[in-house]
Amino acid sequence: MPKESKESKTAQNAENKLESVFDDVALVDPKGDAIAALKDLLKRAPSLGIEAADSEEFTVKFMEFLHKESRTKLLHDFIEREVVKSKAAKRRNLEHINDLAEDADKGGYPYIHEYDEKLYEDELFNLQVELLKLQRHVLENKQKVVIIFEGRDAAGKGGTLSRITENLNPRSARTVALPKPTDQEKGQWYFQRYVAHLPSPGEIVLFDRSWYNRAVVEPVMGFCTPEQTQQFLGEVPFFERCLVDSGIYLVKLWLDVSRKEQKRRFKQRRVDPIRRWKLSPVDIASLDLWDNYTEAIDHMFRFTESPTAPWTIIRSDDKRRARLNAMRIVLSGIDYEGKDVEAIGQIDGRIVKSVNEYLRRYR
Repeated sequence: MPKESKESKTAQNAENKLESVFDDVALVDPKGDAIAALKDLLKRAPSLGIEAADSEEFTVKFMEFLHKESRTKLLHDFIEREVVKSKAAKRRNLEHINDLAEDADKGGYPYIHEYDEKLYEDELFNLQVELLKLQRHVLENKQKVVIIFEGRDAAGKGGTLSRITENLNPRSARTVALPKPTDQEKGQWYFQRYVAHLPSPGEIVLFDRSWYNRAVVEPVMGFCTPEQTQQFLGEVPFFERCLVDSGIYLVKLWLDVSRKEQKRRFKQRRVDPIRRWKLSPVDIASLDLWDNYTEAIDHMFRFTESPTAPWTIIRSDDKRRARLNAMRIVLSGIDYEGKDVEAIGQIDGRIVKSVNEYLRRYR
């Protein structure tokens, strides 16, 4: 019988040592910590003459020697540890993104950091699923929904609206963004051209700006007379009462942006060729008319706030937070089949305000 070579004996001895050490992990207590046992093995391996320089070879041998139960235990412990780490990281991240600004209690925008992108995408998905449930319920029950998006220029109305409609069926959900009135429309009853776009049973209609042009943009820019504005402010509560009494679920959202953030967004529009179309002459003029707009907005809220058709103001310096909360407001105020309150989440009272709070400037 041929003698076994010295190299062969050395390899066999190393293999035996590997097997004996791996047995320690293979026989780990099912209730014990398999990861801790593995770490201990890796510490002891060099002292036993086991080199782990080739991590791939070492891993393959390690998995070969492990019993099936131990492999399952090790995998379970690794996954459990990663889940715990992920939850802890999410908690830390949530604490971080909710850090408050120093002037938060004095009317400044409350948050220092933007909302986490991954968290935003997760919550956006859940809310869009709820919106689809709402749309199906509206269609099946022949209900009518109107959502008005108003706000200062560059407040994020279009982006918020597009996230709401992104996955809705366009056959029963449509956006209305009317151009300036024609000469014929100027001679009509002011609300007439908007009435033509109100929903039929089973429809959701979203107005990207609305009849409230006559209360803010038109008077500030000189497109209507003070008498026309006052006539509008006197009529609009009755008009909206008629809408609600006819069975329309009416949501009025005002997106409010700070002066500093508005200037930043206008500057971004100037240099970004994709956004440049959004920068209109009215937008540019509004930069120097901030106080005029503020006065008109306050005046409008005092005349048009009512229990029948209340306003909800959303502070939109952080677009992600504003979009999520706009969806929550729409979904929270109406019942529909399969409504998941947990998926909708809580409305953020730091950025969502009533008219009274707005007029007190968030204090």
